Amino acid sequence: MQEISFLIILVLLLYTMIAVVDQISIQCGLYSPLFAATFTGLLLGDLQTGLIIGATLQLMTLGVATYGGATVPDYLSGAIMGTSYAIISGEGAEYGIAVAIPIGLLLTQMDVLGRMSNSFFQHYGDRCAERGDWKGMEKANLLGLIPWELSRLIPVALGLFFGEAVVTSINALIPAWFMTGLRTAGAILPAMGMAILMRYLPLKKYYPYFIIGFVLLAYGGSLFTVMAAALLGVALAALHFSRGKDRAVATASGDVAMFDDEEVEIDG
Repeated sequence: MQEISFLIILVLLLYTMIAVVDQISIQCGLYSPLFAATFTGLLLGDLQTGLIIGATLQLMTLGVATYGGATVPDYLSGAIMGTSYAIISGEGAEYGIAVAIPIGLLLTQMDVLGRMSNSFFQHYGDRCAERGDWKGMEKANLLGLIPWELSRLIPVALGLFFGEAVVTSINALIPAWFMTGLRTAGAILPAMGMAILMRYLPLKKYYPYFIIGFVLLAYGGSLFTVMAAALLGVALAALHFSRGKDRAVATASGDVAMFDDEEVEIDG
């Protein structure tokens, strides 16, 4: 079992800090488990394992968001620690996924604690707003980052600094039947994430495109990749948009019949 160097731990902690800021601000994707696990795998020299763990955890988060301040599993921390444990233990991606899931679920409590602590700074910001102190409001928002950062940094730091001991303890404490259950859950949750996402998509209106993509991936085998399906989807979407735009123009000009027949007569 290999160990994680102090420098790599610092880099991962820095990445966690940046990802938390990204999560509560611009959301360019650094906070997602796919980015986090891939970056961790790259640092530890096993990019493939990071990609597998990150992609699986990403599927679990599809259609899941913190609407109304709801707390969701912390798969950012779970992806970093799960990928690290999978690589340093040599147990592979399945082990990392099985560890990342309970970590993400358990750390929801840290998320709740971070939100509760952040309310102190926001109340301070409200008082500054009442006085017209805009600099105080800016300060309150910046200080509000502290509990958010600590809610992720503390568990990740402890997990990475004591990585070997944690992995050994996990292997000793978790029975084989429970680990099998976690792996089964890890195989089911991506499908559930896709199902949740599909509930919010207009499939009843655009089901032909969904069927085309499913058939190509299910029966195309190695001849048709996910990237190829995505590019085909973009092409079909562009055609659909272009045709809809042309139809709208034709409707506005009163030439709907001519547009439908797709025939143009030229008078000599």
